[in-house]
Amino acid sequence: MAQQLTSVAWSANRLDVFGIGTDNACWHTWWNGSNWGGWESLGGVFSSPVEAVSWGPNRIDLFGLGTDNTIYHKYWNGSGWHGWEKLGGVASSAVRAVSWGANRLDIFIRGTDDACWHKWWNGASWGGWESLGGKINSGVEAVSWGANRLDLFALGTDNAVWHKWWDGSRWGGWESLGGVATSPVSAVCWGSNRIDLFVKGTDNALWHKWWDGSKWGGWESFGGVLTSDVKVASWGQGHLDIFVRGSKNDAWHIYYHNGKWGTWEQLGSNTLFTAISAVSWGSSRLDLFAIATDKNATLHQAWNGKTWSGWESRGGVFLSQLRNL
Repeated sequence: MAQQLTSVAWSANRLDVFGIGTDNACWHTWWNGSNWGGWESLGGVFSSPVEAVSWGPNRIDLFGLGTDNTIYHKYWNGSGWHGWEKLGGVASSAVRAVSWGANRLDIFIRGTDDACWHKWWNGASWGGWESLGGKINSGVEAVSWGANRLDLFALGTDNAVWHKWWDGSRWGGWESLGGVATSPVSAVCWGSNRIDLFVKGTDNALWHKWWDGSKWGGWESFGGVLTSDVKVASWGQGHLDIFVRGSKNDAWHIYYHNGKWGTWEQLGSNTLFTAISAVSWGSSRLDLFAIATDKNATLHQAWNGKTWSGWESRGGVFLSQLRNL
C-alpha cells in the first residue's frame, strides 16, 4: 500500500498536510505552532497523491497528476495560493519533486515509454521535458545531498534498484544497485555525500543499502512483515527513522542513530489504510500522518524527542487508493 497523504515543513513548528478528497481535489490543513487550521480545498482533479516540496520559508510547491495524465503545479508564496498551471508531460506515475537550492525545483516522472522524464525550474522559467532514458517499472525517487547534486532511484524491469545521478555538469548513466524489490525505493540524505535506500523485499521484509561517499554497501535485511511502502525521515546528522505498515495494518518504526540500529516498535494498534507520511521540522521532532480504516480520516502522531503522542484524528475524508507508482 502506498502513501496517500503528503506532508512538508518549511520552518520550525510549521506543518502543511495534503490529501486527495473523495471529489479528487487536493485538500490542505496546517499547523502554525499552536493550532491546526481547518481542511480547505485547493481544487484540481487528480489521479495520484500530490507531491509537496519547500525551497525556503513560507514557500510550498505542489505537483499532481491530473486525470488527463499530465502534470499540474500550484504554489504558496507566503500570502496566497497561485492557481493550478499545466506543466505538460504524459506520465504513468505520480510526480516526484526535489529542491537543491532557493528557487530551484526538479521534477521527475515515469513516461508512457517507461523512461524517466525530467523538468526543472531555474528561478525564472521552466525548462522543457527531457528524457533521462532507462526502462523502469516504478515511479522515480529523487534526493539531493548538496547544491547542484541529484540522485535518482527507480525499479527496473528486473525489479532491481537502478540509480542515476547529476553531478552539476552532466548526468551519469543508469547503474544497477541490485536487490529485488516489491515496493518503490525510499531514499534519504542526512549529510553531504550520504544516501540511505530502503525497499520492501520479496520476503516482505525491510531491506537497506547505503552510500558512504566512496562506495555502496551491500543490501542488508532488518526483517519485519511489511504491508506498505517504506517511508523514511531524518531530523539530523547520523539519524534515520523508518516507518511501515505491519501485518495487522498497524504502524511500526525502527531507527538508526550514530552508527547503531534500534529494534522494531509498534506505534499503537490503530489500523491504517495507507503507508505513513513522515516529516521533521527540527531536531528530535517527527510528525506522522496516515489515513485510518475508520471513515477514511487522517490520523496524526508526533515524537517530541522523548515520547510518542499516540494517534489522534485530524478529520477529513480521503481516497485511500490512488495511482502512486
